[in-house]
Amino acid sequence: MERVDTSLIALRRILRATEMFGRDLAKSAGLTPVQFRVLQVVSEDGWSTPKAIATRMSVSQATMTALLDKLERKNMVTRKRSERDRRQTDIVITPVGRAAIDDAPDALQQIFVRRFEALEDWEQAQLIASLERVAAMLDAHEIDASPVLDWGDISGRPS
Repeated sequence: MERVDTSLIALRRILRATEMFGRDLAKSAGLTPVQFRVLQVVSEDGWSTPKAIATRMSVSQATMTALLDKLERKNMVTRKRSERDRRQTDIVITPVGRAAIDDAPDALQQIFVRRFEALEDWEQAQLIASLERVAAMLDAHEIDASPVLDWGDISGRPS
């Protein structure tokens, strides 16, 4: 039973860390981690298409539309007709969006990525296998999830 308790404590710590980061990000930038990740993706080139962002983040077009609507209301992105293809709409980061990225705390996900990439290949593989096993044990292996450390509804809609 001691190992069960130890594993549940570790899971709870992971959940709490993501929850606390989400609150810090909301307080400092007024964004959820998922909204912040959308801004990061758009900021890489200064623009992107909704479809490209949705594909990269492994979310549906409907979820991406909801996320972009919220970011547009916060004046962090704008929608513009594409100059390359008039049938498409480009998502462009605004100065407000760029400032939110610059002022945000170091993303929990970025800390994880740096530390994960510092591991040996065998350690990375072992960790991935263990995490996938935990997801399966929780019947969570079929849940739609993007590669963003966050809790709650990915669209940012209230539950």
